[in-house]
Amino acid sequence: MRKLTEQEQVRREKLEEIKKKCNPYPEKYEKTHTLKEARNLIDGTLEVRIAGRIIFMRKMGKLSFIRIRDLEGDMQLEFKVDLLGEENYDFFKKQIDTGDFIGARGEIFTTGTGEKTLRVQEFTFLGKALRPLPEKFHGLADIEMKYRQRYVDLITNEESRRVFLGRSKFYAFLHKFLGENGFLQVETPILQTAVCGASAKPFYTHHNALDLDCNLRIAPETYLKQCIAAGFDRVYEVAKCFRNEGMDSEHLQEFTQVEWYASYWNYEDNIKFYTKFIRELLLELVGTTTITYQGSTLDFGCEEWNRIDYCAKMQEVFGFDFLEIEEPDVLKEKIVASGLFCYEDLEDYKSLSQIIDFVYKKKIRENIIEPTIIYNYPSVLIPLARRNDLDARRIDVFQIVAMQTELCKAYSELVNPFEQRKTFEDQLKAKEQGDDETMDMDENFLLAMEQGMPPISGLGFGIDRLMMLIYDVPSVRDVVLFPLMKPEE
Repeated sequence: MRKLTEQEQVRREKLEEIKKKCNPYPEKYEKTHTLKEARNLIDGTLEVRIAGRIIFMRKMGKLSFIRIRDLEGDMQLEFKVDLLGEENYDFFKKQIDTGDFIGARGEIFTTGTGEKTLRVQEFTFLGKALRPLPEKFHGLADIEMKYRQRYVDLITNEESRRVFLGRSKFYAFLHKFLGENGFLQVETPILQTAVCGASAKPFYTHHNALDLDCNLRIAPETYLKQCIAAGFDRVYEVAKCFRNEGMDSEHLQEFTQVEWYASYWNYEDNIKFYTKFIRELLLELVGTTTITYQGSTLDFGCEEWNRIDYCAKMQEVFGFDFLEIEEPDVLKEKIVASGLFCYEDLEDYKSLSQIIDFVYKKKIRENIIEPTIIYNYPSVLIPLARRNDLDARRIDVFQIVAMQTELCKAYSELVNPFEQRKTFEDQLKAKEQGDDETMDMDENFLLAMEQGMPPISGLGFGIDRLMMLIYDVPSVRDVVLFPLMKPEE
């Protein structure tokens, strides 16, 4: 068992003294205002009841001040012995510490220094902090400890509170925006029996009751399209997804993404809709469509965003018609011969899609800073996207890229069951070549397609990565409340 520090031992002793006077863990406390609301009350307002965690104390002889905080605000409280009585004031001074929870009733006034304050007439002890807050209230200096003890980080770090309040406001905006545009929210399975919807490595588990091997979903796409087949013309989900891949500043194995699908749209409709969504979201969360990320200024408010034709640009990079190549080894040979990369650079990439995507990320995406629309992708990259009517080697896809990272991916959906079966067969071939991020043959999805689907365009984006950009934080862990961490030794 962990040995208690001196401060922790003292706080436990104080808890025993508190028990002699009141229940240190009471059932409830009736507030009249949040702290943010109370700070806007006029002087002289009576019978104000507020509560929060004590973050600062200045105990003096017969007059003391404390500051309490809730998630969206803080406020100063004045304690005077002539209002509270000797016994209550003495209890306050001896037994109450920073970190404790307290409720107070009193009158609003403004001090001579302009500080809105509650003059306390009665207080109620609401909860003991058995461990002290970080020294000098500067928050957690240890980055790893911030993620392991997020509750302390949020108590002490104003920037963290701003980020996670913003994330909650994002959800409220998302539901409002999509609802006003005719989208219905649904839930689809996390436990699935076919790896489908994205190119990724899955997590596997076993369903004991059904004696069935399952995977955790990597994307909700195929189920949402089945909703479209069922008659949901516009549908969306806020989906927890799981990909058993590497961790870095932009990726976690468990993440949250939004996917929406609209009947009768094509991908150009989704470009218009997404750019409108982003502009209104930024205005809602930060009040401007121009933001700064890690020193770079990004303007999401301009009418026309930069555009890059993926196939045309990659043709320039390769110096040959890469769409004509059907075998991975042939593509590698031509890349090495052209001097773009050596064999060692390409060793980990087994299929055509993996090789092409690697070159794109290194030669094109790494140079993109401003919000840019990348469109006209090779069909080998995305098995679920609609083939272009003029050239089946291409698909009607777009991505928004900013600061070298993908913010969303969308396309006109493939709804032809014959073509879909062929693309799944191509995925199985890529799996045989050693690509372990391919999709399975999803017969249930094909069955839904055979029932008939209208034209569809869908879009997906990771919430975590978007929050990083909006709130200018360098790691995805800074926007996830409780990221999974390796156990401490």
